[in-house]
Amino acid sequence: MQFNQIIKIDNKIISNSEKIFIIAEAGVNHNGDMNIAKEMIDIAVEAGVDAVKFQTFKAEELILKNIEKAPYQKVTTNHEESQYDMLKRLELTKEQTIDLMNYCRQKNIIFLSTPFEKTSLDELDELGVKAFKIAATDITNIQFLEQVAKKKKPIILSAGMCYLEEVRKALEVIYPFNQEVILLQCTANYPIQDSEVNLNVIKTFKEEFPILVGYSDHSQGVGASPYAVAVGAKVIEKHFTLDKHMIGPDHRASITPEELKQLVKDIRRVEKYLGDGMKMPTCSEQMTRKSLQKCLVAKQMIHQGEKFTEENIVAKRTNGVGISALYYKEMVGSIAKKNYEANEIL
Repeated sequence: MQFNQIIKIDNKIISNSEKIFIIAEAGVNHNGDMNIAKEMIDIAVEAGVDAVKFQTFKAEELILKNIEKAPYQKVTTNHEESQYDMLKRLELTKEQTIDLMNYCRQKNIIFLSTPFEKTSLDELDELGVKAFKIAATDITNIQFLEQVAKKKKPIILSAGMCYLEEVRKALEVIYPFNQEVILLQCTANYPIQDSEVNLNVIKTFKEEFPILVGYSDHSQGVGASPYAVAVGAKVIEKHFTLDKHMIGPDHRASITPEELKQLVKDIRRVEKYLGDGMKMPTCSEQMTRKSLQKCLVAKQMIHQGEKFTEENIVAKRTNGVGISALYYKEMVGSIAKKNYEANEIL
């Protein structure tokens, strides 16, 4: 498998040489209220992220009606309510999705959404979504992964709740139809403990698969995302909310608008820290180099025709004038073509 290392989503290029692609995950934190959803888009724009992402699903096609909520959902919502009833309240209609897409277009931010079943996948494809984010819940859903791959649009795939071989199987299913895949390390709980982050999986993914990698971050606060960039993540996804105290499954594990701004600042700062990987003096180092690096001088009087030796030459700071001390070995044994006084620059 050889996946594309340069992927374009709308007007943004994602590659190992481009800036980190940051996704603000609104998810279902709009609580079914379009005013909240649009306010979240405004916040994402103000924070400076590249995309804002929602979730698209039809509860009837996603889940059986008698399924209990996940443990974290029981803590953050009415534990007596079924997962189906909760999701039904959080559905976005096709018309609402169109409205949000148009609003994102007006605000010059990329709209993304996660489809959770084929009807929603087809709907988003028809509406012209630029890429598909696939949640960790579907990393083992082989039928659905093939359906997504056949849409021939970039795929951002979260690898949570799974083993490495399951990731490999998922990529093998996708690859014959689509080579534009970005693989995200993810620990699928809300929130997670620091010990569950496991950013070294990003390195494992880079070693195992010829693919762009990223991180879907469920750690607390600004959390692990900036550190994920330092180990090779090219896409970062993070849940955010207007208020952590709102009723809903994901609010408590999400970051605030101010934390979202800080997340972007920290990621952009880490990018600067990382640089381009080329080892050479920086602009600010050039004058320091001139002042501090050493050149060769005569340690004592050296006469014309005399050999330079380990005893009669030495390296000292000369403000950059003369032969660099780097060439000491080449100078030893060569012949002086003139007289040199002690401390005279060679």
